[in-house]
Amino acid sequence: MKNLLGGKGAGLAEMTNLKISVPPGFTITTDACVEYYRQKKAFPRGMWDQALQCLKKVERSMGARFGDPSSPLLVSVRSGARASMPGMMDTVLNVGLTERTVEGLAAKTRNERFAQDSYRRFITMFGSIVMGVGREHFEE
Repeated sequence: MKNLLGGKGAGLAEMTNLKISVPPGFTITTDACVEYYRQKKAFPRGMWDQALQCLKKVERSMGARFGDPSSPLLVSVRSGARASMPGMMDTVLNVGLTERTVEGLAAKTRNERFAQDSYRRFITMFGSIVMGVGREHFEE
């Protein structure tokens, strides 16, 4: 299973099979990742639709919707690999926060500071990990 799902994905699948409570989510297989790179960073046929279907299941499970300002679903995007690479794989937290959804998070949690700090951390992680902007640009 680790060869197909990566270490983190396999671990979460195993815990789910053992009836250990884990947050709802889904794993994109290592085969899909290999195909993505083989196709010069293009999604394999049907992968986007499958990911959207899986996201809808997570939305139903959590009672929140991705992009919904009144009840925003926030997700973590975690990388995994077939082989363990501590410190080499990045995670982006709070995916789903926007200028609109941060207001919904503040209202839902009744904590404006928490919501704004979560949004700040998302922007920092997304900017540095996904867009390649140096972390030093986010430190003031």
